[in-house]
Amino acid sequence: MVGLRERKKLRTRQALIEAALRLFDERGYEETTLAEIAAEAEVSTRTFFSYFASKEDVIFFDSDERMERTLEILASREPGEPLADLLLRLIRSALMWASADDFSLEHSAVRMRLLSTVPALQARALHLLFDTQLRLAQALRDAYPDELDEVEAATAVGGLIGAVKLAVMVSLSRGDSHEQIRETVSRAADIAIRGLHTIG
Repeated sequence: MVGLRERKKLRTRQALIEAALRLFDERGYEETTLAEIAAEAEVSTRTFFSYFASKEDVIFFDSDERMERTLEILASREPGEPLADLLLRLIRSALMWASADDFSLEHSAVRMRLLSTVPALQARALHLLFDTQLRLAQALRDAYPDELDEVEAATAVGGLIGAVKLAVMVSLSRGDSHEQIRETVSRAADIAIRGLHTIG
């Protein structure tokens, strides 16, 4: 059970994220200051730095948690579980997390707009994507030590992530609803995973 102190910290963190994304959307990323974000969330600038090291970090607030969840799924491969089945389980789990997290879904369109227009955020996103794919490829290789080599693991991860990310961008650009975006993810993942049946 989460204690009162921890709940207060979670509320403050969420308030900072909401304030930052709202201000970024209204005023622009570069034009918004840390002091303005803190004031909007009714905390001090010093408190902001207790949660985030920079404005960039607010945009990627859930990256570490999503990575850890994903690595846990890959590490939980069941005996004899085929590659395609494990990746399908991973996508289904990710969709369940997203469905249960209206907070992230609510701000996904704002974040996507920022990532497509702010060079500093584009650079950070590319670096994060590259690092993420390397870590996932290694985790997938570890899950199938006798069945996949490094190239096959990297290809599987790159194919799946690339398909899903590009499909989501198209879905967001069309103004699709959250349910339509989830359907897009499922469809893109299914197309990519069918192609992975030739691996292993």
